[in-house]
Amino acid sequence: MQASTGRRTILGMSSFSNIDAPDSLNLLTEMIERIRAAAASASPLRIRGGGSKDFYAQALHGEILDTTALSGVVSYEPSELVVTALAGTPLAELEALLATQGQCLPFEPPHFGSPDRSTVGGMVASGLSGPARASVGAVRDYVLGLKLINGRGEHLTFGGQVIKNVAGYDVSRLMVGAMGTLGLITEVSLKVLPIAPAEATLQFECSQAQALAWLNAWGGLPLPLNASCWVDDKADNGVGTLTLRLRGARAAVDAACKTLGGQRQNNADNVDNAEVAADWQACRDQQLPWFKERSDAQDLWRLSVPQTTPAMPAMLGMSAFGSPLIEWHGGLRWVRADAAQAQQLREAAKSAGGHATLFIAGNTHEQGITAVFDTLKPPLDRIHHELKREFDPAGIFNPGRMYPAF
Repeated sequence: MQASTGRRTILGMSSFSNIDAPDSLNLLTEMIERIRAAAASASPLRIRGGGSKDFYAQALHGEILDTTALSGVVSYEPSELVVTALAGTPLAELEALLATQGQCLPFEPPHFGSPDRSTVGGMVASGLSGPARASVGAVRDYVLGLKLINGRGEHLTFGGQVIKNVAGYDVSRLMVGAMGTLGLITEVSLKVLPIAPAEATLQFECSQAQALAWLNAWGGLPLPLNASCWVDDKADNGVGTLTLRLRGARAAVDAACKTLGGQRQNNADNVDNAEVAADWQACRDQQLPWFKERSDAQDLWRLSVPQTTPAMPAMLGMSAFGSPLIEWHGGLRWVRADAAQAQQLREAAKSAGGHATLFIAGNTHEQGITAVFDTLKPPLDRIHHELKREFDPAGIFNPGRMYPAF
């Protein structure tokens, strides 16, 4: 069997390989030389794949180090549930390959409306997961190993291609969410899973408080919960729609549908319902109407909190904020807010035992002035700076991308 992915060829039935070794070595050699030259002259480099996440984190600085040419699937063992791909491989290309074998990346990495631009390296560097994250785990839970060029121009290998491959500090997972500040990821090995045999989406009309109460109760039951989304789609009248996705064995999905009730949007025999799938993809990529209704002057905040955190505005202790969009069974609260409300949001998330991230800044924010991520506590800040000095002593990789002085 042969299947084409880009400019290279995938061969084999149970084992795939998709890399031109000399070509890749030449690319890596060029990148290593460029990194060494940048380190010698203390010239900042901006690591960039497809650029689908340029909006995220602090302001971008430095000469672009493009990874898109470093593309292709190095190996794929469907029977072992492991795939290894180069960092510039388009995410859509990798997911299409996995689908041919009935497999997937269960954490649903966002594409942000740019399936041809989102890359494997960007997926790992950003550490962002989709609607199923609360049920199946995050990106870092599926990273088995990776290769990285550090600030000294050394091409290092961490982890491997098997589940139990770490005997010490798991450096490969350290790179997840580091936003490219520690080095240039060149190759990633990922655990994949079979696509669930059955799926159903249910909808319930309810208030925010009722949705959270139901989700907390259902979380303690043996139900195949996969993803959830509550949004007030009735002009802030307090009553919204809770959308719940079930995935798993056919018998489990059918039994859960009977137990939970609600309005069924598809059925276990029709897992590819195009309209429902599109809605979940819009949720994954922050393309639902709720997101699009945000004014240009408003910020979009991402609050990660315990699932048992009370409904807003009770959570914030004030009513100045509009109704949020809630995912991850209550663990993720999206909030639209004015620039002046930033500190209130951070304090509210902190008091709830979580943290707040400025996901997209409105046009009233001066770029790079308002911090995107919460300030680290002194012990963590020290560890971060020591890791930065170890991996990138000249400070050339994505300077200031996470924190102004990092």
